[in-house]
Amino acid sequence: MVFTLSASIVTLFFITSSVLFFPSFHVKKLKLQTYWIVALIGAIIVLSANPSLFGDIWQEFTSSSPVNPLKILILFFSMTVLSVFLDEVGLFQFLATKAVHIAKTNQFTLFFVLYGLVSLLTIFTSNDVVILTLTPFIVFFCKNTKVSPIPYLVAEFAAANTWSMMFIIGNPTNIYLGTSAGIDFASYFSVMALPTIACGLVELLVLVLIFRKKLLLPMTPVEEKVSIGSKPDVIIGLIHLVACLVFLVISGYLNIQMWMISMICALSLLVSATIVRLITKRHWDYLGGSLARLPYQLIPFVLSMFIIVLALNKQGVSARIGEFLSAGNPIWAYGSASLLASNLVNNIPMSILFSSLPNGLMGTDYTKAIYASIIGSNIGAFLTPIGALAGIMFSGLLEQYGIKYGFKEFVKYGLLIAPITLVAALGTLALVLH
Repeated sequence: MVFTLSASIVTLFFITSSVLFFPSFHVKKLKLQTYWIVALIGAIIVLSANPSLFGDIWQEFTSSSPVNPLKILILFFSMTVLSVFLDEVGLFQFLATKAVHIAKTNQFTLFFVLYGLVSLLTIFTSNDVVILTLTPFIVFFCKNTKVSPIPYLVAEFAAANTWSMMFIIGNPTNIYLGTSAGIDFASYFSVMALPTIACGLVELLVLVLIFRKKLLLPMTPVEEKVSIGSKPDVIIGLIHLVACLVFLVISGYLNIQMWMISMICALSLLVSATIVRLITKRHWDYLGGSLARLPYQLIPFVLSMFIIVLALNKQGVSARIGEFLSAGNPIWAYGSASLLASNLVNNIPMSILFSSLPNGLMGTDYTKAIYASIIGSNIGAFLTPIGALAGIMFSGLLEQYGIKYGFKEFVKYGLLIAPITLVAALGTLALVLH
């Protein structure tokens, strides 16, 4: 037990250190993130000390349970395919440009419109995709209009990691924690809709109060026209995304697991897009670009952390942590702990660990702990850059575009926004589950 616990702690420490000090390296033209390599090495060490885990891993990977980590990865990647494809054909940037035209020269109008656009896109697609797409747009727009990009970047990142709570598919942590508790799409939405709305409105008010002086400054209008690359592809993408969401909503009534619905929709999209190209002789850039942008490095990371947490479960470590947290109010204890844990070890390892912590709780207390953990894992993403993979990508993008927004700035705004939004979300959750 001591060796497994020590190896796990050391692995988590080096994952955090790698994110802060050595996030990536290049092998020729290939850029590799270090966080998943550290996790993989840690998992191999833990496995070597616990050979009996191989049987447990095989059992988990071949089980029919919706919490099977392979099924969770399929669900996440399938939804990412649907989102990235729409981004590749230019839908997100087209909508963002329309938002700028609506605002004209009023920063307050632009701020509200962009916050609404980010929130809406995040609800129906993915927070990671929205951040990767709109961050460069915000940077270039602010340079051209000669306004500070910080209010818009902070609002974008906070909104993407708040409104991702609305649907179970909005974040990998929602998917893992929700499916581990056997929560279907419709049940999840019925509980999380009000906490997400309350949290988002409080967050928007805080953001306006923080940046009101900067938003009062004038901006230079920019007349930039952006057109959608391929209307047939947009139509195909939207049809598949809407169909997927509809079937996910009724998946509980159809008795079909969510990963299967999303996989069928993603495969259908890829086949449909391929047929369009074969018939119309269109170029393959959108399709190839979509597949190239998938976060493949997440696969070894999630599987490695799953192995480490499985080892901790077998050693009884998770049960002891669960006993400690379960002694208090499940909503406030698990919500606060998951936010802090996300910023110590990243929210994906946190969600894998927290999925088993409330097992000693019964009935509504178990449900409260799971939903509170989901809230903490989302809001924890904008407290520090370590909180989520989205934060790592966001910080890397800003450095690439020469925006001064380091660890201190990230934490400064995170401390102003995260605690009050957490209280709003958990307080509303307590009312919903009362």
